[in-house]
This record gives sequence, structure tokens and C-alpha cells, in this order.
Amino acid sequence: MKKNLLSFVLFMATLTAGFSQTLEELKSEQAAKKDSIAAIQSRVDAIQSKIDAMPGWRIGAVGIVGASFSEFNNWYAQGAPNNSAGNISISFSPYANLMKEKYFWNNNANINLGWVKFDDKDDPTDNKDFREATDVFNITSLFGYKLTEKIAVSTLAEYRTTLLNNFNDPGYLDAGLGITWTPITNLVVVVHPANYNFVFADDDTTFESSLGAKIVANYTKSIGGLKIMSNLSAFQSYEDSNLSNWTWINSFSYSIFKGIGVGFELGLRNNKQEALNYAKTTLGNTNATFDTVDNELQVYTTAGISYSF
Repeated sequence: MKKNLLSFVLFMATLTAGFSQTLEELKSEQAAKKDSIAAIQSRVDAIQSKIDAMPGWRIGAVGIVGASFSEFNNWYAQGAPNNSAGNISISFSPYANLMKEKYFWNNNANINLGWVKFDDKDDPTDNKDFREATDVFNITSLFGYKLTEKIAVSTLAEYRTTLLNNFNDPGYLDAGLGITWTPITNLVVVVHPANYNFVFADDDTTFESSLGAKIVANYTKSIGGLKIMSNLSAFQSYEDSNLSNWTWINSFSYSIFKGIGVGFELGLRNNKQEALNYAKTTLGNTNATFDTVDNELQVYTTAGISYSF
């Protein structure tokens, strides 16, 4: 009996030692494979950097579609037990950039549209239709003549407005001259000290055009299946800080299968002229001024199924 027990203990010890040794060997082999993958990815990234630096067009886009629908009947736990609700959002951010030895021409746009509805079936006066919720349209064109590999003399035109409601009321057109800096392949920084901000609006007492400086930063990057697009556009008025504004839009999409994946977009904006116009026309505060208006940060988010190419 003791001999059998001793043999069993020795067998288990040998098996455990063999298993531990095998486990350590597998971990070591796994680490070596990971190092190899990292080395291969580094070489792929280096080749991609060379491709990005080659002359020619770079064309791509990120599109996000989000939708949700719900229907409730006799759901007494909520205030409106009989209702139908829906939300539809579409975001599209294309770009087309031309790179040449002596000059470049970068073009990009951002379109974000959304509709919502809430139909209370017990309220015959309730609005049953979808209504506009998000309405963003922005298009930019930048041309630059290279002084060095990273510095260029440039001219920029940028137009911003809404499409579904109040088209061109307000609308903003920036046009100016200055310098463009390209520190890395994926980042373009524009500084135009000579820029005029044309503002189109029915209410010329709130909205006003002015001379100022334009600063734009545009970043695009693909990391495996992840695509990142970020655009910051700011105008600093020389005449009155109340006429200044900035917009920052960030798009992220992760491709899961043949460009189809999930996406998220975050938009931020600060515009005191729009805040004052909202206070006067929508809230009915006709006595509001730049000094009294509550200029809160404007934010929108969109999440849903994405497609990138």
C-alpha cells in the first residue's frame, strides 16, 4: 500500500513538473511570437508612412448610422403608457486630399443629421412626425504652396451652416491667408492671421461679420481597424471677442468586417452669437445681450453602425 502511494505521489509530481515546464515553454513561445508580431507591425507601419508620403490623392470617409424605435401599449409604470418613439441619426465625414511635391490641396466635410419623434397616443394634439434634432454641415478647402517640407503659404475657405432647418441663417464663410504647418503626415495645422469671417443671417443686429485670425487643426489616422478623424476650427475676431467662435468634431470608427463596424462622433462648439440669437428668437428674451446671455457649451454625440473606406 505504501509502495503504491509513493508511486502515485512520484507520478503526480512528475506530471506537475512536466505540466509546469510545458506551460513555461508555451508562455516563452507566446512571448517570442508577440515580439515577432510587434516587429512585423512596425515594418508595416513604416511602409504605410512611406505610402502616405507619396504624391497623389488620399480619399476616404467615415459614415455612422444610428437608429432606435420603441412602442409601448398600456405600460402604466410610465407617464405616457401608450406611445411610440424613434431616433435616427446619420453622420458622414468624407475627405479628399491631394499631395504634390510643391503643393497640396486638402478638402474635408462633416455632415451630421438627426431626427427624433415622441408620439403620445393618448394626446390627439401630440406631434406624430419625426422632427429635426441634429443639423450640422461643414465643408473646408485648404490650398498650400510648400516653402519647406513642413511649412507652406496657404489659403483657406470654410463654410458652416445647417441643412434641414434655417439654411444659411446663420451661415459662416471664412476666407483667409497665412501659414500651414504639417509636423507629421497625419496632422495639418493652419494659422491664418488675415481672415475674414462672413456671417449670413436675417438678424443683422445679433450676427456680424468681422476680421480676425483663423486656426484649424485636422488629424486623420488609421490604426488597424480603428479610424480617427479630428477637426478643430476656431475664429478669433480682432474687433470683438463676442464674435469669436470654435467648433471641434471628433469621429471614431472601428471596422469589424469589410469596413462595417461601430462608430462614435462627438461635436463641441462655442458661439456666443448663436447663443444670443437662441435666447432672443426661441426663448423670447428680447432684452438679452452679449453681457447677459448664458453661453453654454454646445455638444452633440452620435453612435451607431459605421462604414469606413
